[in-house]
Amino acid sequence: MRKLLSSLLALAIVSGVLAQGQATQKPPLHGNHWMAITGKPLAATAGAMIFNKGGNAVDAACAMLAATCTMWDVLSWGGETQALIYHPKLKKVIAINAMGVAPTGATPEFFKSKGYAFPPEYGPLAATTPGTPGGICYMLAEYGTMSLKEVLAPAMEMAAGYPIDAQTANSIERQKDRIKQWPYSKAVFLPHLGEKREAPEAGEIFVQKELLATLTKMVEAEQQALKQKKTRKQAIYAAYDRFYKGDIAKEFVRGCQEQGGLITMEDLAKWKPIEEAPLATNYKGIDVYKLQQWTQGPMLLQSLNILENFDLKSMGYNSPKYINTVYQSMSLAFADRDFYYGDPYFPPVEPIKGLLNKDYAKQRAALINAEKNDPNMGPGDPYPYEGRTNPYTDLLKQRGFTPSNDGKRNFVPSHDSTTMAMSLVIDEAYKDRLTRGTTSVEAADKDGWVVSITPSGGWIPACIAGNTGVGMSQRMQSFVLDSTLNPFNVVAPGKRPRVTLTPSLAMKDGKPYLSFAVQGGDTQDQNLLQFFLNVVEFGMTPQQAAEAANINTNQLWLSLGGSKMDDRKPRPGSILLDNRTSNDVREALKKMGYNIQLGNRTSGPINAILFDWKHNSFWGGSSHNGEDYGIAW
Repeated sequence: MRKLLSSLLALAIVSGVLAQGQATQKPPLHGNHWMAITGKPLAATAGAMIFNKGGNAVDAACAMLAATCTMWDVLSWGGETQALIYHPKLKKVIAINAMGVAPTGATPEFFKSKGYAFPPEYGPLAATTPGTPGGICYMLAEYGTMSLKEVLAPAMEMAAGYPIDAQTANSIERQKDRIKQWPYSKAVFLPHLGEKREAPEAGEIFVQKELLATLTKMVEAEQQALKQKKTRKQAIYAAYDRFYKGDIAKEFVRGCQEQGGLITMEDLAKWKPIEEAPLATNYKGIDVYKLQQWTQGPMLLQSLNILENFDLKSMGYNSPKYINTVYQSMSLAFADRDFYYGDPYFPPVEPIKGLLNKDYAKQRAALINAEKNDPNMGPGDPYPYEGRTNPYTDLLKQRGFTPSNDGKRNFVPSHDSTTMAMSLVIDEAYKDRLTRGTTSVEAADKDGWVVSITPSGGWIPACIAGNTGVGMSQRMQSFVLDSTLNPFNVVAPGKRPRVTLTPSLAMKDGKPYLSFAVQGGDTQDQNLLQFFLNVVEFGMTPQQAAEAANINTNQLWLSLGGSKMDDRKPRPGSILLDNRTSNDVREALKKMGYNIQLGNRTSGPINAILFDWKHNSFWGGSSHNGEDYGIAW
């Protein structure tokens, strides 16, 4: 009888019978005062501590971000921050661009002279300027209520020593050979040098005295400014200046350049976080907001515009027809992402208005084959939909989109991945990689503030910049060196790479509806798209939608990992399915031309908050696929 019930439950999950009340692996979160969700339990506690002291959602989000950086939740203080904030008094969504830029000397010619097809994955030459310290200071100064000293207190206590989790400790041990290349990283990460296990053990008190000194200097700058009768905002910016222009900056640059990096004092001093207007589309009465085209976020908006032309609900959740339609819509959007997205603050100007035009989406939707996958989908021509002529027609013809079908590469980047192919050898190290990616931060409060952040950069094995304790970003690898791949994303000093990092906010009837984000490189907007559809089309709760089986496509150009062009080429028809998917669905998809991989985790840990205005409360969801954790009250 138990076997029969288990089989029926698995069938219900995979075939889409996930109704209200369906059991989940983790319980849903409920609250009516505040909600704090992020990638580590201790970091969620940091958010709860700030809420309990009277902070708003921005204060709590900054505290959680600081804590996750200190815990090396596959990011560090030298990484980058991407955020969406709903301002309840202004009744608008605000986008925060705290992405670092390519440093002085970072040109295609420089990297090609060193034999690279893309900027490197690791080390000082992989580093953009740090964005997270500036992002935290900006968000806190402009939209928070507390001091930097108060908000950084949990992170500083952790830097003084916290019990390290097994996931991070084992990642350090696995990566210790690479870590030993960089003297400052070796000193921080390997406290047992020369012993059999050189990394910390799980539960060991992990001390980062250099990072603590850096954070202390920032707080000292703030407190000194307050003594001089500066405002709260001015005092926070004094801490900002000490990081980017003062003694912290000098040591960061010295340590970076000593190890072969390019970042200069001028690079740090010139960089600033940018507050910008988000991009949005309306899907069946719901306004969905994403960051601009320096992220992959508009890919989700394009996919929704395409899918609006189909009756998805009648197809059935994860039916062959539904999967085929969603897969091809993502393939079309990814083809545009791969060629047309880039830093909007650098020429040429991306055709983003055309890409998000509803008529353009109808044209793209007409390309979807209901009977089989199209492996040759390429970028469209959005220029006519914004009254311009495409200047890259010849470049598109040169591109050719020759796919790689040899199957030699695991197309999902191992350091930013949450999926797996069952054909691979599944050892402990591989299992550990399943739960790695970046992290996400979600916060909301009873006054209406909402924050969604997908930060990253400086993951283990990180190259630490001198005696700052700050791990440098590795986001340079998301640039291209060849304009035939993407004329908008060619590396240049002062430019931002087109990143995978992509928080989300949705509004309905003029009120916050959903705040959601996930980790996992190129899979992020794939999984967020399906999460959103699970809630909107199939009536799932946030927890059900976060745990539901997704599909992942590799019919795209990889944004991370690999040192050769072939490493990043698309694998048309490659699809990851949940291993509980029925044989009937698998066989139907094979007949449609899909190359199937199976995994027991088909999404990174999705974190989300849904706003229940009927009951004036929050629903929270935090996937069981990682260490992500939420606390609410």
